Amino acid sequence: MPGTNLTRAEAEARAAIVAVDTYAVDLDLTTSDTTFRSTSTVRFSATPGESTFIDLIAPSVASITLNGEALDPATHFADSRIALPGLAAENELTVVADCAYMNTGEGLHRFVDPEDGEVYLYSQFEVADTRRVYAVFEQPDLKASFAFTVTAPEHWHVLSNSPATKTAAEGSITIAGTARGVATWAFEPTTRIPCYVTAIVAGPYHEVEGTVESTKGTLQANVYCRKGLAPYLDADVILDDTQRGFTFYEEKFQTEYPFEKYDQIFVPEFNAGAMENAGCVTFLEDYVFRSKTAQARVERRTVTVLHELAHMWFGDLVTMKWWNDLWLNESFAEFASTLATAEVTQYTNSWVTFNALEKSWAYRQDQLPSTHPIMADIRDLEDVEVNFDGITYAKGASVLRQLVAWVGQDEFFAGVAEYMRKHHHGNATLADLLAELEKASGRDLSGWSDVWLQKAGVTTLRPVIATDDAGVITSFAVAQEVPAEWPTQRPHRLRIGGYDLAVNEDGDEVLAPTFSVEVDIDGELSPIDALVGERRPALILVNDGDLAYAKVRLDEASLATAVEHVSKFTDPLARSMVLAAAWDMTRDAEMPARQYADLVLKNIGAETESTTVMVLLRQLATTLALYVHPSHTDEVQAAAAREIWQLVMAAEPGSDSQLQFVKAFASLATVDSMFDTVQALVDGKLQLEGLTIDTDLTWDLLISLVAGGRAGDVAIELQLSKDATASGERRAAHARAAVATAEAKRAAFDVLINAEKDLPNALQYETIAGFNHAHDLSLIEPFVDEYFDALRRIYSTKTNEIAANLIEGLYPVELAGRVADLQDKAFAWLEANPDAHDALKRLVREGSDGVRRALLAQAADLAYGG
Repeated sequence: MPGTNLTRAEAEARAAIVAVDTYAVDLDLTTSDTTFRSTSTVRFSATPGESTFIDLIAPSVASITLNGEALDPATHFADSRIALPGLAAENELTVVADCAYMNTGEGLHRFVDPEDGEVYLYSQFEVADTRRVYAVFEQPDLKASFAFTVTAPEHWHVLSNSPATKTAAEGSITIAGTARGVATWAFEPTTRIPCYVTAIVAGPYHEVEGTVESTKGTLQANVYCRKGLAPYLDADVILDDTQRGFTFYEEKFQTEYPFEKYDQIFVPEFNAGAMENAGCVTFLEDYVFRSKTAQARVERRTVTVLHELAHMWFGDLVTMKWWNDLWLNESFAEFASTLATAEVTQYTNSWVTFNALEKSWAYRQDQLPSTHPIMADIRDLEDVEVNFDGITYAKGASVLRQLVAWVGQDEFFAGVAEYMRKHHHGNATLADLLAELEKASGRDLSGWSDVWLQKAGVTTLRPVIATDDAGVITSFAVAQEVPAEWPTQRPHRLRIGGYDLAVNEDGDEVLAPTFSVEVDIDGELSPIDALVGERRPALILVNDGDLAYAKVRLDEASLATAVEHVSKFTDPLARSMVLAAAWDMTRDAEMPARQYADLVLKNIGAETESTTVMVLLRQLATTLALYVHPSHTDEVQAAAAREIWQLVMAAEPGSDSQLQFVKAFASLATVDSMFDTVQALVDGKLQLEGLTIDTDLTWDLLISLVAGGRAGDVAIELQLSKDATASGERRAAHARAAVATAEAKRAAFDVLINAEKDLPNALQYETIAGFNHAHDLSLIEPFVDEYFDALRRIYSTKTNEIAANLIEGLYPVELAGRVADLQDKAFAWLEANPDAHDALKRLVREGSDGVRRALLAQAADLAYGG
């Protein structure tokens, strides 16, 4: 039986039979706290005499009427499908059902605000959760026009893809102890869009009215958030980013914005960063900053705003036929949004951010045993769920950037514009886009597509250098090493840069460029004759400028220079590239973990890019937890925390780095004297100039004390009483799970794995993080066997999102090197469960590979004499 899955073959067969015209969807959101009434009327053509099915996930179906004939739900509705026999040339189907509100961030999510008891709803349909709200042909190539009618409490804002007319309705409803009237919103029909970008958002959201200027005129562009976050909503900044994006994209795509409005809503308990619902974009409400936050997160919000806006054209206007082209949707939006950020916003170093954040994600994903070609083979919906990954987003965007550099940016966007003109309101494939790019650029892209899109794996570029006694380069080549599993030699157009220590006009020592050559790399060894005869500089950087997608190695002399002087680069991208190379070497056990920690700690204090600081601190934490040999972990982590405190004291008061260093210190604190410092910050006995201990920083400091055994439930509940908000509840969930006792860890594990009712997605995420937050790892060792025993139950009984979060989040990778037979347990599970779904086995293999990598890095660190 299919359950809730849908295969590509089934979707292709259905598309060969059915073409959808319109949906009329009527939702009554006043019927109960657990379900809502959904009535969908679908008009579609079909091959006469054929049979098919429509998708629906619902607790109950009241009626099914096909072409005037009632179909018995008891015999026609099963396994998330309604059977539709004996189709006519033109058909009308009406399905009346009671659909369930969700608390997983899938379907129609229902959230009750703890501050005032008000209810907030939002939909999240990608990949295949539209069917949780109304009966639908759930596949991207069956586009249609959608007209929604929604009945809801009259004091709510109700939003969808189109403008609406609101009228009073009969009846009343009681919410948070207050009787409310009821109203009905009738939304104008949409243009033809895929079902996964339809949307319903409803609740007493705070509204900031706004507009944007488009080539089609002035458009409504309101911004919304929960009432409790209204004081912190910087809608003017969001609208400014949005306007810049409108102007940039309409010029580049040579196509006007395709919808009638552009609302942006920050919603609670959202699983991702945002979702590109047509004209009704939803965002993670953490992007409304109630406390001071790292500038890296503010920049990331700008990129996210522009990413979702790019989807209005690439994804919503022109849509993939099936999910194997998901990468093209996401990679294009990621590339276009980074380009727009760099060119039209204040974040002109956005490609530095891309290198530090996105590319490191891509390289990490591309080295897992589950890596796949950018253009993945998506056989069914469960394959899609696990492919929202670093290949689909970041590697794809990296490769597109490389393609743009090759064909030319003007030619690239000319091809994209023609693609939009030919396929607007329809579906298209990669082949359709490549055809237009070939015409615009005059280049044959078939070979490029083969090696970059249809082959997996990341190559490693290593300089091979010889010099004479005078330090003059006598030979220079770039070796390209390929992974055994994906032995594909790829062509690269890149730059090689040389850097030497010098004194600038201000008298400061800097790493200044000495040479730069652009070269083509192809094959196992590429001689670079242009560098022969050059004096050997202190540091040589392959892929200077970061156009190529490849891991880069530093030769021994360059690495030594980097460890001591990487902060002296004047070019932040070159600095980020060198740091990324060192990180890759650490993960690959070519650079001892303690040496990498030294590099970070010696240089991070001078780093000017907020995202680079954020990423380096994350990588330092990973290095200390996983890659330093366990026999050295305690001393190295304590030393690192002390060094970071010195950076706190040296940081400019009120600076971004000061805030990030304080949070890092609290996270890494391990000994009593450090916890004394954390406690003094909480109590106000220690005050740092420029640092405000605001609500979120208070939680960070408290969680540090809790994990260190210096605070417990009483302190948590006291802080929650001061922050009795949804955000406070999430932070409290993390803190409770981080309490350093066996009883607290058991309670956290049970509420995640063994409770009758699942936690809401946001509380689940924080509880997982708190469970893993342990200085004494013996507290989580007892759960290893129980974790493996529960895997199949988790995967089969929970939604895709919840199951994946649990399986990934609780994989005991932090016990690498501490539980001797940890790998054996994973291998034994895989051997005993050959019939488990491939997506589940993939998650286990990925976790096991993380342990494998950690063990190799620990061995390299143990052998280090530094």
